[in-house]
Amino acid sequence: MYTFDEGEIIIINKPTRWSSFDVVRKIRNTIRFKKIGHAGTLDPLASGILILATGKKTKTISSLQATTKEYIGTITLGGTTPCFDLELPIDKTYPTEHITNELIHATALTFVGEQMQYPPIYSAVKQDGKRLYIAARKNEEVELKKRSVTISAFEITKIEMPIVYFRVVCSSGTYVRSLANDFGKAMNSGSHLSSLCRTKSGDITISQATDLEKWVDDFKAWKRNQETS
Repeated sequence: MYTFDEGEIIIINKPTRWSSFDVVRKIRNTIRFKKIGHAGTLDPLASGILILATGKKTKTISSLQATTKEYIGTITLGGTTPCFDLELPIDKTYPTEHITNELIHATALTFVGEQMQYPPIYSAVKQDGKRLYIAARKNEEVELKKRSVTISAFEITKIEMPIVYFRVVCSSGTYVRSLANDFGKAMNSGSHLSSLCRTKSGDITISQATDLEKWVDDFKAWKRNQETS
């Protein structure tokens, strides 16, 4: 039984190429219920856990969003992009011949802990009352402000040069795209985030998430059953 007014928590495994709002809109149109929001934006190229809340449970969004997150993904060394991932093409290339496996592992360890991080210029962060990506698209000069984040773990799980596979556990508000960009800089090279999946949000794991189309199909089946019973 769905009680969207009283409140439902919906855990979706967001597909790549969908924005977080695309998912909200899809489910809103499916359930025909307007009061719905999400806890913690995922970039369009990222997949994984996206938590949605309806009705009275939208009041819990702030607390759901503030939890520690876990991600797995890949960083590709040797090239940067303006947005730090592949939504925009590579604009600069850098040497990687000097980068060894030992350097990669040692550099990852330097990012563990509390630190100040610049958000990407192409991000939804508000600065001086304006979304950064709006200023970026207008080619406006913006002086980025660092934000305090905590990276509890930055584990290198596999290296297939120039691709580095990783797992990261971080505080809410951490930009893994910024981490990917900073990672290359720290090795006197360049890099960008080439794939990302959110595998944990607070106590919620990816195994609890439902593929978007499956959730929609399951809801429609439930709705038809309600109408015929």
